[in-house]
Amino acid sequence: MKTKADSSNNAMPLKLNYKRTFIIGFAFFGILLLWQVYDSWCPTFLTELFKEALGAATIEEVQYLVGIMMAIDNLAALIMLPIFGNLSDKTHTKLGKRMPYILVGTFCCAVAFPFVPVFFHYHNLGGTIVMMAIVVFFAMMYRNPAVALMPDITPKPLRSKANGIINIMGYIGGAFATIVGIVFVLSSYLGVDSVNWINKTANIWLIEAPFLVASVLMVISALVLFFFINENKIEEEVRPEMELGEKLAQVENSVANDDEKPMSKANKIMLILILVAEFLWFMADNGISTFMGNYTLYYLHCETSSNMINTIVGGVGSVLGFLIGGILAGKIGRKWTILSGLGLTVASLLIWLILSLAIPVIVPEDGYNTFPIYLYFIWAIKGFGMSLVHVNSYPMVVELCSSKKVGKFTGYYYASSMAAQTITPICLGSLLLLDSFSFQLLPVYALSLTFVSFITFFFVKNIKVKKENIKKGLEALDVDD
Repeated sequence: MKTKADSSNNAMPLKLNYKRTFIIGFAFFGILLLWQVYDSWCPTFLTELFKEALGAATIEEVQYLVGIMMAIDNLAALIMLPIFGNLSDKTHTKLGKRMPYILVGTFCCAVAFPFVPVFFHYHNLGGTIVMMAIVVFFAMMYRNPAVALMPDITPKPLRSKANGIINIMGYIGGAFATIVGIVFVLSSYLGVDSVNWINKTANIWLIEAPFLVASVLMVISALVLFFFINENKIEEEVRPEMELGEKLAQVENSVANDDEKPMSKANKIMLILILVAEFLWFMADNGISTFMGNYTLYYLHCETSSNMINTIVGGVGSVLGFLIGGILAGKIGRKWTILSGLGLTVASLLIWLILSLAIPVIVPEDGYNTFPIYLYFIWAIKGFGMSLVHVNSYPMVVELCSSKKVGKFTGYYYASSMAAQTITPICLGSLLLLDSFSFQLLPVYALSLTFVSFITFFFVKNIKVKKENIKKGLEALDVDD
């Protein structure tokens, strides 16, 4: 009997399995849920603890220390992500090669995460830092394998669309964390005058609840993945489509499924340019996201919940970008889609800079200021632009490797982003020590780096996907059970 695997590659149309892709997205749901809570609360935790420990008069005096601590976490990730990616490539178990890392990493991370605010509440700087380090270690254990799971079972030409779905699931996870942050307000815990936090008895549940919710949802997302995704079975089923996907890959030179064969010079140059540009745009984007909570609370003198709402607005813009990013890439190529996203981001940051300089911030005598409306529009545009970048950049990297090296190349992708996230908090935190640089100039930092990233990516080779053997229109919506 003739099987599907025996069919000619040329007769086999490629179609994205949306149901399976959404389920795989639960892995990314847990990842962004974790980091949204981590990035929203931990910099302020560290600010208050360092200020108390050093007796600092202003929060600017300790921002470089906050930046260093956030950078050390990212430095650990820079080392561990490639290691766990490479290990998972070589792992063979009844659960698959990625699932053991996803399950162990998620459950250990979920147990440790709620202890971060507990140590903060009891003014324990050392304990807070140690728990943050434990969380980062186990998060890095499962992050690379979780992300690599999608390209493991998705043909190369369909990965931008699949990555869009994965990212939407991630942003839904981030939205959960953000909504909880609106309900349980960090500024309410600290008080209007945050210095008084040292001497007041605050309600610990205002800061504990978001971490507990994140842990519970992370466990649920891992269990959904475990019960509905059989790695070994699916890899065998999609083998013919994966082989066809190799032939239709958007690369200058074909990629051999051979561990010993080196990359071609053209593909290596393409990889380096992508990683350098990625490093720069993560320097920009992570720099402002790390300090945006402090920017809102200490510079704008607005409630922290305002930043949470702003994050949701940016997330809505991102979801729109994820929905059309893959489709747009199919029409104009991934390169021009990414450049369009970077261009929009540059424009939004330029508007932010102009308005920031033109509209002075008045320190309120009592209570909080109203969050600037223009920042909502800027974050929506920036979110849309950067989603066009993210939805296509990762597929471009794993396009340049064989199926045997997906974890390794995923490690390259995250090594670049984590290197940026290691350096950028220190750079920006150090700049804030200068009398000539203040929170008002935050957009200058991001704007300059994003612009250089745009110029770098301009030199990446543009290769459009071949149209044959890829289902279009309603046909592409077919879903296999």
